[in-house]
Amino acid sequence: MKVILNKDLSPLGEEGDVKDVARGYARNYLFPRGIALPYTERVIKLFESRKGEIEERKAEKRKDAAGLGEKLGSLELVITMPAGANGKLYGAVTSQTIADELARQGFQIERKRLELAGNGFKSVGRYKVTVKLYENASTEISVVVQGQAVRTETSESPARGRRSARRAAETPPSSGGEAGETPAAGAAEEAPVVQAAEGATTAVEEAPAGQTAVPETVSAEKTAGNEAAGSTDEAAGSADAGV
Repeated sequence: MKVILNKDLSPLGEEGDVKDVARGYARNYLFPRGIALPYTERVIKLFESRKGEIEERKAEKRKDAAGLGEKLGSLELVITMPAGANGKLYGAVTSQTIADELARQGFQIERKRLELAGNGFKSVGRYKVTVKLYENASTEISVVVQGQAVRTETSESPARGRRSARRAAETPPSSGGEAGETPAAGAAEEAPVVQAAEGATTAVEEAPAGQTAVPETVSAEKTAGNEAAGSTDEAAGSADAGV
């Protein structure tokens, strides 16, 4: 669809320019906002009558662009970004980064009017950025990207150090022996006789090579039985002797 621009619209064009745009873009955006008018006989005559004042405004814009170009041409932007030891940035300097820095220095430049090589600057160094001014006029500005060292924690923090000391204090000291040996295991190896129950002991007899030692349990009841049997035999013997 053919339209005539009623206002400047970057990067589409300037006031009075005739452009071909999508029908939906014209009806939904350009026409409701008064940015463009339909390309009709009536509109063409209207712009022909305004041609003189449009050219005067364009001449004023060219003059302003030339003055802005001189200021920007002598400008050097210094941007500091986090970077590694090899000069690689943790991120990138984009057109928005430069537009923000220009705004801090009093220059309102849309990021769409800034042309950077690639997708941005990813290393420290000196670069050139092209700024589109008005119509075909443009200028270049110098951008110096400096690296800022990133601080890293190489030592243990105080809180972590206190936790480590507390854990060390709460850990019981080792009872000796080889690494990984528990006190219970060492005690089991050193005890040849284990108390089984009250009045009974378990003796470990040595077994021939290749066989396992079998513990022999001597109970109090068996010992008492043997003593009782002995007493009976002695009583019987005494009775026989008296006969």
